[in-house]
Amino acid sequence: MAADSIKKTIGVAIGVCLVCSVLVSIAFVQLKPIQDKNKELDKLKNILQAGGIEADSGADIKAVYEKNIEPVIVDLKSGDIVADPDERIKPENFDIEALAKDPAYSSVIPSDKDIADIKRRPDRMIIYNVKDPEGSGEIIKRIFPMYGRGLWSTMYGLLALDKDMSTIKGFTFYKHEETPGLGGEVDNPKWKGLWKDKIAFDISGDKVTLKIKVIKGVVLKERPEAKFQIDGLSGSTLTTRGINNLVRFWLGHDGTDWGSTGYGPYISKLIANLKGNDNE
Repeated sequence: MAADSIKKTIGVAIGVCLVCSVLVSIAFVQLKPIQDKNKELDKLKNILQAGGIEADSGADIKAVYEKNIEPVIVDLKSGDIVADPDERIKPENFDIEALAKDPAYSSVIPSDKDIADIKRRPDRMIIYNVKDPEGSGEIIKRIFPMYGRGLWSTMYGLLALDKDMSTIKGFTFYKHEETPGLGGEVDNPKWKGLWKDKIAFDISGDKVTLKIKVIKGVVLKERPEAKFQIDGLSGSTLTTRGINNLVRFWLGHDGTDWGSTGYGPYISKLIANLKGNDNE
């Protein structure tokens, strides 16, 4: 009798587990489209936030995005805009994580240049142009997606540069798994606010030097270099270092001159165009 009782108990337990597994699987399949939509809306919100675009409570986020943002695809090696991208890299389909894993759309980064510790990088990236709200068609800011290793995770962020291609106008992370209260302070509005109006590049004549740096500790505001520096995250040395490295990687500096690690070729062309316009 005891043996029969144990068998029945085990049988009931297995049956309950199977039923629960089926219910969880059904719920996952049914809820996935809703979860994907919410993730996409959250990313659009972060793009708008990085670009300094306010969306009223209850506003149609996608409509606000489409009104104010113009996405373009850039070839990172040449710095040219891709006029007719294929389906995988069209703005509406662009998936940084998936493309970085696909050898047909990405490249291995030489170890001596991989300061962001990401191993591979898409050959083309999406950039979000922020349009003049007055409707002139002028691009007033550009938002650059960037990613790299923190302490526990790969961190995915968005950095906005003003039309002068040097002044930072916003910075935010839309995906990471850093420690709450420590590295997770990248989500703190106060820390994100430190980036606004900092200077990414020192542009002197024909020389462009990447200067922005996330330091360990607090920036001393009275020092001349303060305009190029961001406070590190207290108690989070490795996350701070990771943020500094990923920003410097994607802004295209390899430690000596313009490199091909990130957006360097594209940014250098935009700066050259600005100088050309200034000389006219």
